[in-house]
Amino acid sequence: MTQMENGLDGLMKQAKEMQEKMERLRSEAEKSEVVGESGAGLVCVRMSGSHDVRSVKIDKSLLSEEKQVLEEMIAAAVNDAIRRVEEYHKSKLTEFTGGMPVPPGLKFPFFK
Repeated sequence: MTQMENGLDGLMKQAKEMQEKMERLRSEAEKSEVVGESGAGLVCVRMSGSHDVRSVKIDKSLLSEEKQVLEEMIAAAVNDAIRRVEEYHKSKLTEFTGGMPVPPGLKFPFFK
């Protein structure tokens, strides 16, 4: 085997390991959950790492509020959950790159 073939084999092995690590991180993210809140926890939204809303909890004290107030609080809790998912993604991307700084706007290529 020539040195070039040896180098190509090593490169292919590294690419396969990187692909496996990316798949593992994607799977972990899909299974992970964050909780977004508004109104000091009166509205809680549980969201997966792939941005699927899994549950919404609304304190019963809010049911007597005006519809608009409740809608705004739900929107704020969803937005908080989205921010938390993005923070999670950023931390995983930094982990994936071995601590190298991640350029602004760079996202996991394998998330929804």
